[in-house]
Amino acid sequence: MLAGKIFWIGLASLLFANLSAQSKKPNILLIVSDDQGYNDLGQLNSEIITPNLDRIAREGTRLSSFYVAWPACTPSRGAFLTGRYPQRNGIYDMIRNEAPDYGHRYDEDEYAVTWERIGGMDVREILIPQVLKPQGYVSGIFGKWDLGISKRFLPLARGFDSFYGIVNTGIDYYTHERYGVHSMFQDNERTEEDRGTYATYLFEREALRFLEERKDDEPFFLYVPFNAPHNSSSLDPKIRGTIQAPAEFKEMYPPVENLFKEGTKYGEKAKVPTSEARQRDFRAAVTCMDASIGKLLDSLDRKGLTDNTIVLFFSDNGGGGGSSNYPLRGGKARTWEGGIRVLALARWPNGGIPAGTVNDAFLTSLELFPSLAAATGSKLPEDVKIDGYNWWATLRGETESPRNEMFWKWKGRKSARIGNWKWVDMEEEGGGLFDLSDDVGERDDLSLQHPEVLKRLKQRFGEWYQETMFDAEPRGPFKDF
Repeated sequence: MLAGKIFWIGLASLLFANLSAQSKKPNILLIVSDDQGYNDLGQLNSEIITPNLDRIAREGTRLSSFYVAWPACTPSRGAFLTGRYPQRNGIYDMIRNEAPDYGHRYDEDEYAVTWERIGGMDVREILIPQVLKPQGYVSGIFGKWDLGISKRFLPLARGFDSFYGIVNTGIDYYTHERYGVHSMFQDNERTEEDRGTYATYLFEREALRFLEERKDDEPFFLYVPFNAPHNSSSLDPKIRGTIQAPAEFKEMYPPVENLFKEGTKYGEKAKVPTSEARQRDFRAAVTCMDASIGKLLDSLDRKGLTDNTIVLFFSDNGGGGGSSNYPLRGGKARTWEGGIRVLALARWPNGGIPAGTVNDAFLTSLELFPSLAAATGSKLPEDVKIDGYNWWATLRGETESPRNEMFWKWKGRKSARIGNWKWVDMEEEGGGLFDLSDDVGERDDLSLQHPEVLKRLKQRFGEWYQETMFDAEPRGPFKDF
């Protein structure tokens, strides 16, 4: 009799513990890489080493048809943090001035009046940490911000509780300068304390510190946007155009015979990296980032937080120099699939995401905002148009994706996807109409065979553009540069 009572008491305790664990608000770890290619995952590509990203894919799901809202850094980030198209939130081009890209180092007076310095995400826009805060979430960002440098635009003014990272779109990984201008910040102040240390190690250090400081009853949103494997933004022509990586990770790949070749930088002859060196260093930077991701996952394990932590990983846009976007066409800065369809992974054991699966549903980064709000019991902002959908039932394999269409525009480059049909206008690079169900590489232009489909996609694109760009409230109408 006593043994029976002990059994039922134990069973009741176990059930209570499980219910208690399920009732806790989930933690969120959002990891974003910079310019990583669609195929830059060890599970898919034997030439790159990513054991920890492979672990996330093995313990969760890979999203094979996941899109970002813009084919380059700044607007892509603004879109997933607000759940709104770049054309609707006003960040539909890069927040930076190109002047320092031509061998010129700004002094403080010059730099103070550049768009890079004074521009930023409209302060009326509501970001993910702002909707999480009323639910008791503590939010930290450690890595690349890229949504404004002035204090009113920095993370602490946008709902985050702590920030360590770079404010510009690209830097030298060791000096932390963007073309000679220092870019590393601690909260609201510029800092040079860690000058000389590889940036990935610094973001790892601060993210681990954030995790270790968290109390068991304190839910968190940890956003780690690595700058790797983005090209380095250095005035040195031997560095500019390649990706910097620590020697120990370069040594994990076959040696490169020729590191430099004759070329030009800033209109002058210079030694520049070879394509072989760029590729080796790109892969090494990804592997270094992967090692840092592994330490974050290990920290979750040690703290017993793995099952109740939403882990999301994706690249901010398609891969740049040294990457592999196979089997997609194009890459960064293009509205071909290779510029906007990106590597993406999701893991949440308590959320019912099946392990070791590939989810082919049509999904986008705009889904993050409403989905994280739903998972945490947070309220969506009132009187604000959210362009994303709650994706959890789709990630669990219970329903089809609620998304049927998506649109992209960067100056004259345009694309629209409706169902499996994709229209592309890449100006000088061509375009056409493609059926993604059997032509994900966008090789077979079906414009002549299906003129009615082409007309429908172009018409719907025009309607979307009018709505987001010119009828946008309260931000618009915007100027189309």
